Formats: sequence, C-alpha cells, structure tokens
Amino acid sequence: MRLNGINPIRLFLLLAVAVSFSCNQQRASSHAKRYEMRGTIVSFNKEQQQVVISHKEIPGLMEAMTMPYALREPSAYDVMKIGDTISATLVVDGDRTWIENSVITHTESDTAAATSTSQPTEPEQGAEVPDFTLTNQDGKKIKLSDYRGRALALTFIYTRCPLPDFCTLMSNNFAEINRALGESPEPARKAHLLSVSIDPAYDTPKVLRSYGAAHTGNFTDEKFERWEFASGEPAEVRRMASFFGLIYDEQGDQIVHSLRTAIITPDGKLYKLYRGNEWKAADILSDIHEVTGVK
Repeated sequence: MRLNGINPIRLFLLLAVAVSFSCNQQRASSHAKRYEMRGTIVSFNKEQQQVVISHKEIPGLMEAMTMPYALREPSAYDVMKIGDTISATLVVDGDRTWIENSVITHTESDTAAATSTSQPTEPEQGAEVPDFTLTNQDGKKIKLSDYRGRALALTFIYTRCPLPDFCTLMSNNFAEINRALGESPEPARKAHLLSVSIDPAYDTPKVLRSYGAAHTGNFTDEKFERWEFASGEPAEVRRMASFFGLIYDEQGDQIVHSLRTAIITPDGKLYKLYRGNEWKAADILSDIHEVTGVK
C-alpha cells in the first residue's frame, strides 16, 4: 500500500505537520525577483544562517542543483533536520539572494538523519598560518611566505559560482579594496590581496587570469601586482580551506561551499577571520591599516 506516494514498508513516515516561518529581517527592493523553490535539506548551520538545499529546477532561473542559501529565520533551524523537505521563496535582489517564507515538512525513517552538521575546526586569532603552496594566474608557484612583511587579505572563490552574494560578492569587495589600495601607495606597498579558487580542475591559470583581469577592470593591461588569483593541487587547496574552516563539496558543475576571508599579519599569523558575506570592503581596509600601522 502507498500513501501519497510514500511506501510504509520502507519505514518512512511523513509527519502531518508542516512548519512555516515568516522572515521580516531582510527587506527587498522594488526590483527584487521572487521564485518558488522546493527541495531537500542537505545540511544547515544556524550560526551562519545558512542552509544547503538540493532543489528541483527553478523555472526561469536555474536548473536543479544543490546550493547554499541564506535563511535568516532563526527558529527554523531549531526544528529542521537533514533530509526534511523545504518549500520557500527565493529572493534575488541585485547582488543579494536569500530564501524566506519557508515551510519545512519532516520526514523520518529507521535510519534517521543527523539533526545538525558537523562544525568545522578553525584557527584561533594569532595562530601561525601554514606555508601553503599554490599556482597563480601566471602559472607561477607561490607560497604564503612570499607575502611576509605585508598584510595579506585572503578569500576563497570559484569562477563558476552562480550566486551573486557568494563568490561574486567576495570578488567585487576585493575589487573595491584593490582600487582603494591603488589610490594610497603607502598601504599598497604593505598589503596584498589573494583570491584562492576551490575549483582547481576548472580554474586554470588562464581562467583565473581572465577572471581576475575582468574584476580589476584593467583586462590585458593587468599586472596583478596588488591582487593575485591562485589555485593549486586539489589536496593542497582542500588542506588550506580546511585550516581556515571552509567546507566545500562538488555537486556536478557546481560547488556547495561556505565562505571564509582571512587577514594575515606581516609575520604570518592570523589576525581576523570572517565567516560569511556580511563584511564590507571598509572592514578589510580597516584591518589592513591596523595590522600595518599605515593610515
């Protein structure tokens, strides 16, 4: 016998209660677009207000895929479980995206899923940052020790990332920082920017050079003297991401990932770690000024 498409022999029980929430913390502009989505919760992190959803095709926006989304409804995290079904409204507002008006339907089985995700380990402030080895946009091997004597602002991206408030926002913020440093020669000599791709198979030096030059706006004239783009051997990139507490997982052509941006002191120690996308270019510039002592 099947009930609403669910086979009780497989020991699945669809709870009769759907939990709904209303988001009032995020306000959309008049230009925002809304799309209805439905999928399955893969993982979630209440502290970061992020849920990873394996969703069906969203007509007019994207094909079926697994992606992280901002969900700023704290009470939702207290009841959701991995494997639950979620229906929500995806809001796309310029370079911001989030989901709201979520409805969570519990599904339990004899092999119940965990109710929360494992938390990544993170370095403490002042921790020595390992001397990771990467390859930059020119195909040159680089090490983090190459930047000793300068403050290093480091973030993680991948060039095919489709969400405007993830990798694109990180790169746009770094572009703003890069421009500001270019207007102040003294801080520029004592600071460096580095964007590290977590997609080394696709983000070759050639791809990173094109992506980076487009973000600086200098295109073929870009020398990458202040801001470099790099990736490396997959094991080394994952080791580096893991050190900073960044989690990522390949899902077809896309990568489900968290966000991490770090400020490293001139002597190679962690000064500050940003976990999400709430920081602004001014925050990083302030960190650089504090670390270098240059205003």
